[in-house]
Amino acid sequence: MNSYKYSDENISENEFMIALPSIIIGVSILSLPSEVAKVTQFSDGWVSILLGGIIFTLFAVLATKLATLFPEESFFSYTSFLVTKPVAIILVFLNILVGLFISAYSVRSVAFISQQYLFNDTPMEVIALLFLLTIVYAVSGSRAGVFRLNVLFLPIILFVFLFVGLFNIQWFDPPNMLPAFQSDVKDYLNGIIKSFDTFIGFGIVLFYVVIIKNPTNLTKKVVIGMSISTVFFIMIFLLSIIVFGNAVTENLNYPTIELAKRVDVPGGIVERIDAIVFTIWIMAIFNTVAIALDVSVLLITSIFKKVKKRIITFIFSPIIYYVAMFPQQIHEVKKMGSIASQIIAYLTCATVLVLFIIAKIRGVKNRE
Repeated sequence: MNSYKYSDENISENEFMIALPSIIIGVSILSLPSEVAKVTQFSDGWVSILLGGIIFTLFAVLATKLATLFPEESFFSYTSFLVTKPVAIILVFLNILVGLFISAYSVRSVAFISQQYLFNDTPMEVIALLFLLTIVYAVSGSRAGVFRLNVLFLPIILFVFLFVGLFNIQWFDPPNMLPAFQSDVKDYLNGIIKSFDTFIGFGIVLFYVVIIKNPTNLTKKVVIGMSISTVFFIMIFLLSIIVFGNAVTENLNYPTIELAKRVDVPGGIVERIDAIVFTIWIMAIFNTVAIALDVSVLLITSIFKKVKKRIITFIFSPIIYYVAMFPQQIHEVKKMGSIASQIIAYLTCATVLVLFIIAKIRGVKNRE
């Protein structure tokens, strides 16, 4: 397996900006409207998604400010400087586990939903293995190549979901949106917690600044990237509510796919839009898993510098496959994903906040 060699492995600020929504728009986009609708009233869930987006955008900005203090240093390098090497090693291995879990959860979700909607007679294990091998092939090559794939895929993903929204206009029922602001504070807080599953990918800011060329305007790019994700999730949620209503949305497993099933292109030019949407969604999951696995590889090679990236990728792949196939039932997968996502969100936010405070206390200036 020979990979294409770019002139360098650096990426631009714009490529990183696109990578943020690429990793964030993952498995949860199919079920997010349902999960938020369960804990909020009518269309009020958009407020929770917006607040969740703002909170995680603030943490992403803090992470950017922290990482840009050490523009040419890896996460392991600057955490060793801030909190000693043993603590840095612990943080590195925790984030490696985070990347591997996100990869495993996404692979299992793709396998299960693909079997349900596309490949009824194909064993789930085979679907998961083929998808994982595709990810391994991508990550084993150029890191810059993975980011350039995000640049290619993200516009297609956003366009297709916008297409689904436009062709659902005939099913819009505006009274489903009313009355507004009927949820209490507890409901909004529960909605924000449900959105934790969605925004956990913001932590990549901590790890990739080291390969960004001239990160002089990175904070603005990070805010734009997080805003794209937030607006996209709000759009999908409101589409589900205005078409199905709150009561129906909360009882659908995957409201986004149900929206695609309702699309009827005049003249019968295109049939089974849901299959096309599902295929595009798999592209989004590809972006998520490729970056999550690459983060784990990047972190382990920052400690063991002589170990080849491809070897680490091959070592991680059976671990991901085993964890992905471990839960027996889909409700176990969902429960595991929900609990782990909240733990990951708290861990990432705490890491960013503590390291940033320590950097400020120690009066760290730009160490370029």
